[in-house]
Amino acid sequence: MAECCADAIAGTTPVRQTSRKAWRLAYRALGHGPAKGRCSQPAVRDFPQEIQVLADLFVELQVERVAADYDPFAKVFKSDVEGFINSARSAIRGFDEVDRQDQRAFAAHLLFNPRN
Repeated sequence: MAECCADAIAGTTPVRQTSRKAWRLAYRALGHGPAKGRCSQPAVRDFPQEIQVLADLFVELQVERVAADYDPFAKVFKSDVEGFINSARSAIRGFDEVDRQDQRAFAAHLLFNPRN
């Protein structure tokens, strides 16, 4: 998702040093907490199914990561991790098939706060 945001903001092939800096800045702009919150918003249901799957999985994986990192009693099994990796790969493949305009719109949804 960070790559999608960077590509949407700074372009997909940063060649010049200034472009590379802008791409890196856009890439790093995506925070895990805010992204999880935005992926949980009802507005995600307006995106294509493939984006919804990615957003839902991001939320699930964030919950699992927090448990693994901060819960001393959490048990992490190799088989579960392999399942998460396979799910992530599948969701990314689906996302990659979505129209670029929808990917860019999702990047905007992830990065920018709406103003009323």
